[in-house]
Amino acid sequence: MTVPRLPAVVERLVDAISGSRGVVAVTLGGSRATGAADDASDWDLGVFYRGEVDLEEVSRHGNVHLPGSWGRFMNGGAWLDIDGMAVDVILRDLDTVEEWSAKARRGEYEVDQLLGYIAGYPSYTLTAEVASSIVLTGVIDVETSYPEALAAEASSRWSFQRDFSLDYARMHAERGDRVATMGNLVRAAMEEAHRRMCVDRRWVLNEKRLLGAAGLAGLEFDDDPDQMVDRFAARLFG
Repeated sequence: MTVPRLPAVVERLVDAISGSRGVVAVTLGGSRATGAADDASDWDLGVFYRGEVDLEEVSRHGNVHLPGSWGRFMNGGAWLDIDGMAVDVILRDLDTVEEWSAKARRGEYEVDQLLGYIAGYPSYTLTAEVASSIVLTGVIDVETSYPEALAAEASSRWSFQRDFSLDYARMHAERGDRVATMGNLVRAAMEEAHRRMCVDRRWVLNEKRLLGAAGLAGLEFDDDPDQMVDRFAARLFG
């Protein structure tokens, strides 16, 4: 990936952070790294650290959510506005990234239920972030090819979870509970999307545009709960 030209304020922040205690590497992630950005896109910076990390340079520009405050995988970070420019900083404990990346290579992972996620946050997302980012400073020694063992294990587990969610959607539909039916169908769709991405060995960063990437765009709800379940099942198994 080609490093895009950083705005001066972002470049200064990267330089300042990279010299802070505990920081091992700083990366550019998100749409700016993948080439899908537009003029309104944020600048996403990953701060990979070991042990205690000095966050003074980040806190100069806004409120910082300290390591662990967003959970064991999402960790912490900040949403900054620097001279009118949106800069998102995510904190990643490199020991944690390396641990779960090694497990992913063996086909092992866990899923945490985080705010804003429907199907959840799989631990192998930590590897996906490294694979989809551009290292601006420092070195991250993590293998980022998609592991064969993970593709096999994760696709099987997401398949089971999809079927479970569909079964519960049908149960709620039989009771006439449209809202609960819809909720389980949406979860089933996200789980099927994860399954398809695993089969194709494509890393997933989050659930944004995940359905479209997995070929499941355009799913719609019906007034009749039973028809909803049938239509979703046809698309998910199609």
